[in-house]
Amino acid sequence: MKHFLLIFQLLLTGTFTIAQIRLPYQNAKLPIDQRVKDIVSRMTLAEKVGQLNQLNGGVFTGPAVNDNGQKQKMQMAKEGKVGSMLNVIGTTETRAIQQIAMQSRLGIPLLFAYDVIHGYKTIFPIPLAEACSWDLNQIQLNSSIAASEASAAGIHWTFAPMCDISNDPRWGRVMEGAGEDPYYGALVAAARVKGFQGNLNDNKHLMACVKHFAAYGAVEAGREYNQVDISRVLLWNKYLPPYKAAVDAGAATVMNAFNVFEGVPVSGNKYLVTDILRKKWGFKGFLVSDWASFKEMIAHGYAADEKDAALKAFEAGSEMDMESQVTIKYLAELVKEGKVSVQQLDASVGKILYFKFKLGLFDDPYKYCDTARESNEIFTAENKLVARKAAQASIVLLKNENKVLPVATGKKIALVGFFANSPNDLLDFWIAQGKATDAVTLYDGLKNKYANISFSNGYLSDCTTNDSLIAAAVAQAATAEVVFVNIGISGVYGGEERSLAYPQISNGQIQLLKALKKTGKPIVALVSSGRPLILTEAEPLVDGIVQCWILGTEHGNAIADIVSGAYNPSGKTVMSFPYAIGQIPVYYNHFNTGRPDSTNGNLSWNSRYRDIPNEPLYPFGYGLSYSTFGYSDFNISKTVISKTDQLNVQVTINNTSNLTGEEVVQLYIRDYAASVIRPVKELKGFQKISLKPGEKRKINFVLTAKELSFFDAAGNIVFESGKFAVFVGGNSKEVMQLDFEVK
Repeated sequence: MKHFLLIFQLLLTGTFTIAQIRLPYQNAKLPIDQRVKDIVSRMTLAEKVGQLNQLNGGVFTGPAVNDNGQKQKMQMAKEGKVGSMLNVIGTTETRAIQQIAMQSRLGIPLLFAYDVIHGYKTIFPIPLAEACSWDLNQIQLNSSIAASEASAAGIHWTFAPMCDISNDPRWGRVMEGAGEDPYYGALVAAARVKGFQGNLNDNKHLMACVKHFAAYGAVEAGREYNQVDISRVLLWNKYLPPYKAAVDAGAATVMNAFNVFEGVPVSGNKYLVTDILRKKWGFKGFLVSDWASFKEMIAHGYAADEKDAALKAFEAGSEMDMESQVTIKYLAELVKEGKVSVQQLDASVGKILYFKFKLGLFDDPYKYCDTARESNEIFTAENKLVARKAAQASIVLLKNENKVLPVATGKKIALVGFFANSPNDLLDFWIAQGKATDAVTLYDGLKNKYANISFSNGYLSDCTTNDSLIAAAVAQAATAEVVFVNIGISGVYGGEERSLAYPQISNGQIQLLKALKKTGKPIVALVSSGRPLILTEAEPLVDGIVQCWILGTEHGNAIADIVSGAYNPSGKTVMSFPYAIGQIPVYYNHFNTGRPDSTNGNLSWNSRYRDIPNEPLYPFGYGLSYSTFGYSDFNISKTVISKTDQLNVQVTINNTSNLTGEEVVQLYIRDYAASVIRPVKELKGFQKISLKPGEKRKINFVLTAKELSFFDAAGNIVFESGKFAVFVGGNSKEVMQLDFEVK
């Protein structure tokens, strides 16, 4: 009362006008928590529910204002019934719709979200390829530049990083993740969050979103939107670590997965959302559904109708509803019926408002609508240079027989392969505002290096071929010194809803390779794909294999840098490459059976295939260099340690070639006998080092209780006594081993 009397007296004396009076939530000098509490206390039930409503946007200026659907969305924004919009892009559009939202009763700004997965306009390598660099600083920098460009275009929030562990290359979304290993996946997830978000104290970073929580990478048969059925032991030890690392790195938001866990859709799964994410991990941000996943609980057979879906999602702890609109329709009604408490609603709304304050949108709703930044800081020469460096480090050399690579730039080259000169097949599904016409094709990249180069298609866009195409390719190869053949699959098959039953080289491309092989010319296969492909049939037909992935804006230039020797390849696989389709899923950190594959020559009655090897064609952590490296002086500080000790592991790496190169030195462990069976190998450390010709370096790793422990089915950390092995090598298969004991 005294506060209001003072204001009244000041108005009477003319000290300030009513326009200058600011409510507590409008006072930038107050702590955010205090501002949140104040505005929530002033909001109507409808306004609170509105903050949980996320709508797909689009264009809101020009002709679109006459579209009834857009008119309705704009009216909802004006009434405070929308908390966020996705796919509203550019400072003109974000400013236009933000101005409408600011006409709402309390002037609550919108959050603008967009799928900035591996670049906004400057496109970086797909995340799976980027992870093959084993360079966390580079990965963080890539995400930081993506955030800077997107934020310059008015975006506040990206739906990345994807933290799903997956060992199934049939799943199209493996391209968004960091591969099959939870230890490495956790480090990559944290780096990406830090790159996207920074401290959220400027207008050059975005809110990150940890997705898809949880275990979406385990979809059966690699089929998108399919069933997931795994144990809690597997959940805790294999799938949760990257999500946890991303949350610990400060991610503002988490996205529900489409799948079910233990028979309950994730959007309504209290165990995952409330028990783990909120209670056990202490996550303070807010949860957003994936596209319409609240409503999809009806199709799952878990919710009876839209109202039941809204109730079950909110009861589980899920919050912002992306596009299904079941929350905006029914949540207020559920509150009035006493099925949802006002306190729970206020808490969820408060989390969303917290980040709007954190981003500075209440103090300047147009903070991210800087047209000068949008004009000057997107797709810059500097950003493209970083993208080229990132692409170089992402490429993996899989085969280099007789040192066919590198190829001197003075050589006469025959380039074969439709994809090499097809911009439409160059990039993947998740390219934000990137354009294939802005990217460098493989043909153009090689032309920048090789003056004497010819090109022929060799196959059609559907990867089939014919006698005429093969004859033309063979004729060109006959006059060349080296043949580069771009094989693989189109970039458009990388991403969501792009599952493939046959992730392999097509029959047409194999037919082409067989014909080229007969020329006797050295052949290098340049493999384009958004996932590991089965290369078993192609491998004996070529002298070199370069896994090029989908590299983004600087695709062609980076590959040319590799094959010409301007850059010494250093990438290592983060997913195993299957030997055959029937072997999928195949992964290095598998478990032994009671009858493991025999290594003593007795092949009867063991867990094995009778027609193919158990091992993948190329294992996790594998990749060649133009340099060669020797491993020696492998030792450990003790053979017996206590639970409070640490174990020092040392190895000497020697560059045995005449070329400076980088090596990813990898450390693995095995727990021989535990209360819960452990994998045959688990990555627990790595160091990427550069060595000059003849240079030796001693590398030290430290193993502690953290690296030697695991989770039980309840998510408790377990560290047990017993015998362990430690392995060190250049990939998960070719390693040296020592044993030690924990007492």
